[in-house]
Amino acid sequence: MATADLLLHPVRLRIVQAFLGDRALTTSELSAALADVPAGSLYRHVARLVEAGVLAVVAERRVRGAVERTYVLRLSAASIGPDELASMSADDHRQAFMAFVAGLLGDFDRYLARGDTDVLRDGVTYRLAGMWLDDSEYLELARELTRLLQPRLANLPAPGRKRWILGTVVIPADETGPANPGPERPGPVDPGPENPGPADPDRNGRNS
Repeated sequence: MATADLLLHPVRLRIVQAFLGDRALTTSELSAALADVPAGSLYRHVARLVEAGVLAVVAERRVRGAVERTYVLRLSAASIGPDELASMSADDHRQAFMAFVAGLLGDFDRYLARGDTDVLRDGVTYRLAGMWLDDSEYLELARELTRLLQPRLANLPAPGRKRWILGTVVIPADETGPANPGPERPGPVDPGPENPGPADPDRNGRNS
């Protein structure tokens, strides 16, 4: 199991995300995907991830006298274990969350920099939602989301498919508000997928 220090480095985080979606990438393909990262630095970070067992070499071939390797992500190793999570301080979690959010900001900046961006056409959304749930209702929601997403996470690349990154943040809100909330009051209209609203990064592309 990888450590938080290993995975939450900004470049290594981008390398891991480049492999999400069951991708196999050569060093050249990875370098093209992260073109703003100097090759020497990229290869050092790849070597660290291979050494930690996060990336695995699945093929090698000789190209103009050099060996080009193809890597895949070992998803089971690319996560922070529960023991380490339990031992992290509040400041550790703050730093980890900042790295996660910085990665999303970087992804969104790179999306906008492509030119000819249209969030409605491209299906880009980010929004916040609030809901009242007891512990059992929250667990059922988590199970429903898993049942919904799991088959799609198993999809392989195919003609007509493009890769999406779905980032999720779930945080218990402060406990202000009525102990026994009355009838639901009208609130802002949910913008829906065709009209992105503010804040929850709900996408899939460099992302967890």
